[in-house]
Amino acid sequence: MATMTSKSDDELATIRSQRMAEIQTQLEKQAAAQAEAEIEEEAKQAAIAELDKSMKIVLTPDARSRLSRLNLVNPDLTTSVKTHLAKLAQTNQIAIPVNDAQLKNILSGLSKGKRETTIRRI
Repeated sequence: MATMTSKSDDELATIRSQRMAEIQTQLEKQAAAQAEAEIEEEAKQAAIAELDKSMKIVLTPDARSRLSRLNLVNPDLTTSVKTHLAKLAQTNQIAIPVNDAQLKNILSGLSKGKRETTIRRI
């Protein structure tokens, strides 16, 4: 009877240690994934900050204001416009600073391919 109890105790200890090892590796994987996500987020924030810094040079205050309002509605479009403007400014293909009217033209050119939905009341 004593040998059977010690045998089951040994099995329980083995199972317990295996489970503890599994939990430890799982926690390590989660910590690594979280650290990687934080690094990616920091890089993304740094890129956004760099774009915003370049927009202070490229755009007039009115144009920056329009772009920030557009960012509230469509952040993806705003990011692509900022990237495009930054590239154009770096290659000297656009007159700096871009005013509000020029930005309107750029935005309307980007949205020409999209269909507008209008609601008519009858």
